Amino acid sequence: MAGALESDFSGGQQPPAEKSRGPFLIVGLGNPGLEYLWTPHNAGFMAIDRIAQQESVVVQNRRCRAATATCRLADREVVLAKPETFMNLSGAAVAALVEEIEADPAQDLLVIYDELDLVLGTFKIRERGSPAGHNGARSVTGVLGTEEWLRLRIGVGPDLPPEAIVAGGKRPGRDYLLSPMRKADLAVLDEVLDRVAMATRRILEVGAAAAMNEFNRRDRNGAAEE
Repeated sequence: MAGALESDFSGGQQPPAEKSRGPFLIVGLGNPGLEYLWTPHNAGFMAIDRIAQQESVVVQNRRCRAATATCRLADREVVLAKPETFMNLSGAAVAALVEEIEADPAQDLLVIYDELDLVLGTFKIRERGSPAGHNGARSVTGVLGTEEWLRLRIGVGPDLPPEAIVAGGKRPGRDYLLSPMRKADLAVLDEVLDRVAMATRRILEVGAAAAMNEFNRRDRNGAAEE
């Protein structure tokens, strides 16, 4: 028996090669159209455009109901995408892209979107979770049939004291998210987008867990949160 095993090995047979990794998909959520360009709800689109700008590519190819571009980050082929389905139907474009490039949503997908419950100037990375009240995230979860996908949520909420929220009865909602941002707020978001692009690269370089440890405990001034 030992001789037979040795003979099989010496016959030149090689173990099957590992399957090469396909592209990593980064999707920013938002609404197409000039009227939505600088609104809080389009923070995901702005993040994709910032990454594309830094990588000297333009997100203009039409693919799977999305505008896309291809680049390399951390030595990995990356597809950048902005769905053209409007926010509430974002999942249709995400699912089509996942299928086309044969991505595993749990390992090869990052979705970037705005978060009203996080203060403007901050962002958070999460490996999974409920979409809460975000319609775009809810659409992605519904179409993919899983909450196991990586997301980076960009804070767009105003820094209101608790008493102001109580007095008003509720936090700002749809009208706030779909209204153009003030110049001062855009300046804050502009700085955040550079950190979001950096965090995205770190996710590809060191993995989601390490990137979360590196970025999730920083406030808008770079100090550790309590």
